Amino acid sequence: MQTNPFEDPEARFLALVNDEGQYSLWPHALEAPAGWRTAFGPAARQDALDHIETHWTDMRPLSLIHSTDTARS
Repeated sequence: MQTNPFEDPEARFLALVNDEGQYSLWPHALEAPAGWRTAFGPAARQDALDHIETHWTDMRPLSLIHSTDTARS
């Protein structure tokens, strides 16, 4: 039986980020999808999750944040 790479407690993980500032937990053994870059890792799963939690404090896409800020100006 093959283990799901996203749930493997022994695997190394990356914290990926896209151009909209959205984060994703990603197994180091898999190629990152197009449009995503490594923001942290490879590291233990919990360390990657901690990085995401610390750095992704606003769930809105950057384009929405910028349009909201511009509308307020």
